Amino acid sequence: MQTPHHDLPNLFAQLGLGSEPGAIDAYITAHAPLPPEIALAEAPFWSVSQAQFLREELLVDADWSAVIDELNVELRARQS
Repeated sequence: MQTPHHDLPNLFAQLGLGSEPGAIDAYITAHAPLPPEIALAEAPFWSVSQAQFLREELLVDADWSAVIDELNVELRARQS
């Protein structure tokens, strides 16, 4: 059985966002840094459906979890 490979471009496409490298970089730069007291899925810049997707995928430790964690790190580490 082959496991799906998810990366940031796939995650951004899944979330309905621009998935080109420049669009991803611009999105992260525009929304960073995410304060440590705010959970990723609770960030105010997500739509209801985007937040629900992030929350559910992390809750069940789905295939998307690793790349969602990567996005979380990027949003917290980067300075705007």
